[in-house]
Amino acid sequence: SIGSSETCDARTKPGTEKLMNMWFAIFAIVAVVMIADTVQKVAKAKAQKKSGDAELNTMLARIDELEERVRVLERIVTEDKRDLRREINRL
Repeated sequence: SIGSSETCDARTKPGTEKLMNMWFAIFAIVAVVMIADTVQKVAKAKAQKKSGDAELNTMLARIDELEERVRVLERIVTEDKRDLRREINRL
């Protein structure tokens, strides 16, 4: 009969525990690096979104200003010549 001391159990082989610990350490390092990279990318994406929102708001404000200028010019062009002279002089 084969005794328990003769079985090929990985837990009883010399050096197997150290090898498993080494692979676990390598896995842990890779996992930490990947998680840190993902967190960094998410933070960068949020910062770009905020920057894009600010730029969008600036552009929308500029569009509003230009629309108002076009309204004024349309009003000037469609008014009588008398009113046109007064409007130009007023500007």
